[in-house]
Amino acid sequence: MTKDCLKRAAGAAVALALLVSAAQAQKKYDPGASDAEIKVGQTVPLSGPASAYAVIGKTQAAYMRMINDQGGVNGRKVALIQYDDAYSPPKTVEQTRRLVESDEVLLTFQIIGTAPNVAVQKYLNARKVPQLFAATGAARFTDPKNFPWTMGFNPSYLVEGRIYAQYLLKNHPNARIGVLYQNDDLGKDYLAGLKAGLGDKAKMVVAETSYEITEPTIDSQILRLRDAGADVLFSATTPKQAAQAIKKVAEIGWRPLHIIDINASSVSAVLKPAGLDNAKGVVSVGYVKDSADPEWTDDPGMKRYLAFMAKYYPDGDKDSNLNVYGYITAQLLVQVLKQCGDDLTRENVMRQAANLRNIELDLTLPGISVTTTPTDYRVNKQFQMVQFDGQRWQKIGGVVTDDAKE
Repeated sequence: MTKDCLKRAAGAAVALALLVSAAQAQKKYDPGASDAEIKVGQTVPLSGPASAYAVIGKTQAAYMRMINDQGGVNGRKVALIQYDDAYSPPKTVEQTRRLVESDEVLLTFQIIGTAPNVAVQKYLNARKVPQLFAATGAARFTDPKNFPWTMGFNPSYLVEGRIYAQYLLKNHPNARIGVLYQNDDLGKDYLAGLKAGLGDKAKMVVAETSYEITEPTIDSQILRLRDAGADVLFSATTPKQAAQAIKKVAEIGWRPLHIIDINASSVSAVLKPAGLDNAKGVVSVGYVKDSADPEWTDDPGMKRYLAFMAKYYPDGDKDSNLNVYGYITAQLLVQVLKQCGDDLTRENVMRQAANLRNIELDLTLPGISVTTTPTDYRVNKQFQMVQFDGQRWQKIGGVVTDDAKE
């Protein structure tokens, strides 16, 4: 081989080595990520008092099976590791530690419930593990200054409470409001938001009573609010207690305007068990399409969702808004992972989650999209007032956007 040939060969070898080195340098991994896999951890109440939410986790697991069948995210399969925490904060702590310290997940995703998320928030932030799209709307989960590794998904309970206050001031200015609320950050934030929205009319709240998630019934609380003379009932609850409240109100012949929060607005998990006739007239807010509504028959996003349910979760109720919720949260997680590219570090996961720009999900209502910034972690800031007609939710007015910073 001539000297020139040797030089060219050596040069080519050096160039190849540099290219390989550069390619390797572009890939950054923290625990839970590799060329082949991304580990994501989650606790779900597969049992216990909030087990109605279990279907959310089942839908999310099915969505990841679909993504993996399609080749994964940027060529990597998503391993969604799920453990039952029974909606019990001590169990959430135990299972979350297992996910982080034994399974070594890259991030946690959609831990379900306010109290369970509170129980692990400081731990995950101390370990600098993303607590991504926590399934709660409590204000402490959209606080990047104090908890930079935590981002909630659900519409803010404070904002939602303010929206109900606006609705009541406009349509029922002389209302006497009774509030049933869960005795945790969920219920307290709703109550605070409602009162803040009422402003100097906060005395419209004539009675308020709380319950513990472990209480078997809320019958006595409903009677207390009725006896206080309330003609509006605001239930800041989770599914089991919301269904109980609707049923009890009908049973005693009380006829208040009944507002339920978005967490308890599932037709299949709440309104059907309570009795569809009993639930007629109930008011709430929404931000997703209703698969049972003929309006969305030809909608491309709805068609994708229905095809997914038919193939990957055929036993699931396609009309349940809990399954719709599971679908859109999983879709948003995949969006974040795609944006991460080959930089699968925990820091970059949060960076990408905090830089979502006008992301339209398959099943959010037209005009509603996801935008986040490093100083505004709120994923959902837009709402549609709705009222149940005995079969499905019907829209009231247009989309309401809350631009306030929290």
